Amino acid sequence: MVFAYEPVWAIGTGRTATPEDAEEVCLAIRNELRKIGSDEIAENARILYGGSVKSSNIVEIMRQPNVNGALVGGASLDPEEFARICKFHRVI
Repeated sequence: MVFAYEPVWAIGTGRTATPEDAEEVCLAIRNELRKIGSDEIAENARILYGGSVKSSNIVEIMRQPNVNGALVGGASLDPEEFARICKFHRVI
């Protein structure tokens, strides 16, 4: 299963959560999956963070242990910016 989390206050605003805030919510989602499902479901779930993801913050977001990917919105409309986001793994 894949879950995506985007703070309502970040939708289309350019504001983003801190990497630590994204981690906190993604961990809470994983813990809830553990409670209502199982350890296996929680560990195998992919949890994505969305909310003003851009090349300037993707590395720190993706360094969080419970963030498994990014849901890229407006930044995907700029091909060069989107390419920079896609290359984040070269930094990690």
